[in-house]
Amino acid sequence: MAHTVRAAQWLTGSAAGLAEAAEVATAALTLDTAEAAGLIGYLSRPPAGRKWTALTTDGGVVMVSMSTKDTDAATDDGAPAGHIDLLAVHPSAQGQGRGRALVRAAEEWLAGQGARQARFAGNTPCYAWPGIDVRYTAAACLAERLGYERYSVAWNMTADLSVDLSVEDDVERLARHGVTVRAAGDDRARVTAFVREHFNDSWAWEAAHAAGVHYGERDGRVLGFAAWGARPAWFGPTGTAPDARGLGLGRVLLRRCLADQRAAGQAEAQIGWVGPLRFYSRAVGARAERVFWLYRRDLA
Repeated sequence: MAHTVRAAQWLTGSAAGLAEAAEVATAALTLDTAEAAGLIGYLSRPPAGRKWTALTTDGGVVMVSMSTKDTDAATDDGAPAGHIDLLAVHPSAQGQGRGRALVRAAEEWLAGQGARQARFAGNTPCYAWPGIDVRYTAAACLAERLGYERYSVAWNMTADLSVDLSVEDDVERLARHGVTVRAAGDDRARVTAFVREHFNDSWAWEAAHAAGVHYGERDGRVLGFAAWGARPAWFGPTGTAPDARGLGLGRVLLRRCLADQRAAGQAEAQIGWVGPLRFYSRAVGARAERVFWLYRRDLA
């Protein structure tokens, strides 16, 4: 069955459109029910300069965006990639071709913006997930049926926030090394500058927009940081300057952020797009849990 896709560009803000998309997402994204509506709003407030839109059909929504980073170029000549950030079809409307219609409409929009490739992959720094959660099997099947190839895998870890997150002894030990641990307040810009210098612009944007940031410093110099709530309800990013590694600062910053998330009412926290499994497992007993497949397809 073919469907006509209504297009709405929400760059100027459409409360009715956002509410409709949130309702569909909440019903369809059964693994993310509690945060689905919030993700719609989050994706509608991307970094300055990012091109994005939302396409809707009765009972379905897809949100798409263009990459704004050279490192995400899809081709050797520097053509940008396009991202399918969120796709949801209401359970009552599934199995009728709406998902296919939304993906094809998204590809058409992305191609019109100059994309040479479309991806089911997180468009950092403002993204919903790294890729398609393997437990959303129907979405993975749809991507493969439409010619997308699986090119990478990512995973999250889950931290149980009922565990001991105390850091008093570690903070005292760090103080003996001249390191002070603080929660960022009016000095957030200074921490963000550190993140941009030592890591990348994507992490700097997340640090600037996170719900909370903790950092360590010595003699007025920032040594490391950790953020939470940049991607709603998740922990990260976090990093330590090379010459400050080995002090145990990262463990303290992680625990302080997770304690904030617990105080905010969370029972657990997702540690997104994890690299060092062993660090998080040892520091807070986190477990590898959510697995994401990243897909791409070249556009004609």
